[in-house]
Amino acid sequence: MATHGEITESLRAFEQAYADDSRLKVMNRDWDRKVLILADDLESAHTMILKDGELSFSEGKTADPDLTVISNSDILADMFFGDITPTEPYMNGSLRIIGPEDDILRLDFISLLIWGE
Repeated sequence: MATHGEITESLRAFEQAYADDSRLKVMNRDWDRKVLILADDLESAHTMILKDGELSFSEGKTADPDLTVISNSDILADMFFGDITPTEPYMNGSLRIIGPEDDILRLDFISLLIWGE
């Protein structure tokens, strides 16, 4: 089981990789979303905010998220570190993403551009 700190560290790595990719900033400049990230096996909640092409994270829950990402702590940490893609856990049901399908696809595409396949 990953710790809350390890999830935070993986999100910071994801945030940095996003910041280093100018294509993502341009692609997402008009896609403002709040994404709630929850571990279902420990007390861990983070909020990812995409606004004007910039991405940031904070610890804790946000009110009225546009998307909610739920999985166990290991999958979340591995996914945001880029050790696994979200496709397999999503397909087998161990990763749940609640929100509009277009937004889910955009989030998956962001991950693909950052970490590759």
